[in-house]
Amino acid sequence: MEYKRIAIDISKHVFTLHGVDAQEQPVLRRNLKRSELEAFFSKVPAKEVVLEACGGAHHWGRVLGAMGHRVRLLPAQYVKPYVKRSKNDRTDAAAICEAASRPGMSSVPVKSVTQQADAMILKHRELLVGQRTAAINALRGHAAEFGVIVAKGTAQVRSLLDTLASDEAIPVTARALFARMGEHIAQLDQQIEIMEAELLALHKASQTSRLLASIPGIGPVTAITVALTVAPQHFASGRHFAAWLGLTPKEHSTGGKQRLGRISKAGNERLRQLLVVGATAVIRHAKPGSKAASPWLLKLLERKPRKLVAVALANKMARTLWAMMRTGEAYRPATA
Repeated sequence: MEYKRIAIDISKHVFTLHGVDAQEQPVLRRNLKRSELEAFFSKVPAKEVVLEACGGAHHWGRVLGAMGHRVRLLPAQYVKPYVKRSKNDRTDAAAICEAASRPGMSSVPVKSVTQQADAMILKHRELLVGQRTAAINALRGHAAEFGVIVAKGTAQVRSLLDTLASDEAIPVTARALFARMGEHIAQLDQQIEIMEAELLALHKASQTSRLLASIPGIGPVTAITVALTVAPQHFASGRHFAAWLGLTPKEHSTGGKQRLGRISKAGNERLRQLLVVGATAVIRHAKPGSKAASPWLLKLLERKPRKLVAVALANKMARTLWAMMRTGEAYRPATA
């Protein structure tokens, strides 16, 4: 059987295949076990194979690409509109195949093993920071039950633990548990320090990351995150990259009347958060004569709220990041 395109709905154990011929008519509907997938595609001539960009998709993209197939990964939000009626594995595979047939459909580049390994450091650090935040919130919540309140922030944890340990009105059992919670938070602090040291080493070893860190508001964490997760050649322009990050407004225009709303919040949530936080730091120190404050930023601060300016500056930072990665040029600060 001659196939034009084969779509795969992947899962842990059973994969569903949907293939079409040159007339876009379905000629393959089949379920395969995980162990049977490679054997099946080794017998098929090189074809276009389409998967949804989800967990494990990059691994199978590399495996099938090594066999000579042309692999495309489609974003899940672009596939969903093509799911017809009830959702199941077969309709999902058919939706992936139909979405891939659209001429303007965007795809996700297949990541290499090294890219995924380096990105694990970013994700694991984010996981540890979230666990530390949850542990500190639990500590503060339990302390509040005994009438002990301190200011927010990780810097206040040590003084809170000392206060709890010296308060004899708190039962011994509770004080012992507070001590254990403090030890748990300290262990998380140590693990985060180790991860940050590894990130800093990656940042110093990456020429692209060091180049991007010269932009005001871009620190080592943001720079290495961009360097590891963004391929500039897959974006047509800086605005396209900013839109992918969700830093452009939603549009609800009709009848020739343009209506722009809030930012779309699409794409990489973590990277968008880092850019907005970096922009907020720049705005905090923006004064006439400072190196980080451009004339454009100072004029915008005079007539717009600071949070809106932070998003606008994050959008501009994203476009600058794309341009520097695409051309390899150094950062040139704006002049009056």
